[in-house]
Amino acid sequence: MTLRSEEHFLEIVNDTFPNIHRHMLVGRGDDCAVLSCPEKLCLSSDLFLENVHFRLSYFRPQDVGYKALAVNLSDLAANGAIPLGFNLNLIWPAYLDEGFCRAMLKDMAGLAAMHDLALTGGDLSFGSFLGLGITIWGSSPDGHLLRGKCRPGDILFVAGQLGLARCGLELLERASPDADNYPLSINAHLRPVPLVREAAALSSSGKTMGLMDVSDGLSRDLPRFLAQGTGVEIDASLPVHPEVKSYCASLQEDPLFFTLLGGEDYALLGGCLDGDWPIIKAGLDSAWIVGRVVEKEGIFINGKRINLKGFDHFEK
Repeated sequence: MTLRSEEHFLEIVNDTFPNIHRHMLVGRGDDCAVLSCPEKLCLSSDLFLENVHFRLSYFRPQDVGYKALAVNLSDLAANGAIPLGFNLNLIWPAYLDEGFCRAMLKDMAGLAAMHDLALTGGDLSFGSFLGLGITIWGSSPDGHLLRGKCRPGDILFVAGQLGLARCGLELLERASPDADNYPLSINAHLRPVPLVREAAALSSSGKTMGLMDVSDGLSRDLPRFLAQGTGVEIDASLPVHPEVKSYCASLQEDPLFFTLLGGEDYALLGGCLDGDWPIIKAGLDSAWIVGRVVEKEGIFINGKRINLKGFDHFEK
């Protein structure tokens, strides 16, 4: 069944998302929701557009709804924030039906429930393609984990996996018959896990100097994370996931460079003092060292500068 009207869509939203939450004094249904908020909010937004960020040829509706919210949750995690609420703006095309809408919102609502996250409102427009725009906010009780705080000698680390999502994307884009041999890579691209709890642990440790969401690839995001005039010496023994090693071997690509290029990893890049690394590692076993900050701009391996560019929507 096609969506008959905006009211039909709102019926589906209200069937799927609760409209009562400790964060909402007045829920959806009026011109504005009324929210109970902390004094300071962490606020972020992302677009998730058909044929730009995903393709319906290999994304199920459940994956679209899940990932659209997951990437926003990852932005909150990068600041050590606790999720509170989000707004959903939707562009809806005529070629999608009610079944698609319900499936898409169902998995979005499931992820929201996992993080006690309220849908407070949004907007709907008819359009020529499927597009989701989410604005999300949360509180940061332990302080904000900002970029540009690390200094030469400090350790840079990552929590999460790198390279898997890029591997999954390439397999899906090519409709590779080998895709079934890379289940973790496929899942990493379609349904990334936002590291909200891991970020909270890093924030509460008091030893993390800053965090960043790795979404455009580590090689592009590292310079954004560092202070001006500094760079990083990459640990040449940086761990590479076995699926990435296997995929790179089949293409005769360098697995380390492939991992550094990455893209849509939604891992967390952080920094700490050298002496604090054992505390970070003890509190978060999934964290591993990327390298150390150095007193010159650029990315280096064994002292040699490397030139790798991650993803940019505006580069062809």
